[in-house]
Amino acid sequence: GKAHEGSVWYFAFAVTAAALGLGIAALGCGLAQGNAVSKAVEGIARQPEATGQIQTVLIIGLAFIESLTIYALVVALILIFANPFAAYFVG
Repeated sequence: GKAHEGSVWYFAFAVTAAALGLGIAALGCGLAQGNAVSKAVEGIARQPEATGQIQTVLIIGLAFIESLTIYALVVALILIFANPFAAYFVG
């Protein structure tokens, strides 16, 4: 009936929103990580003796950048599998 049709549309939009959100997060993460690695390599090229310190800061920074994408993944998975609003749309 009508309720079932609405729930199908709701879940289709929820999956689409999850995919778009994760795609945008991954794009931003990729750009940020590429920029970070680029600057780290430039720094190492300028001061090879500081390689260890630069590498340590780089790895920590990359982990923080990646964590933002993982948060987007968690939100996407919640939207798809444990949607808290699904009860309002399932007949």
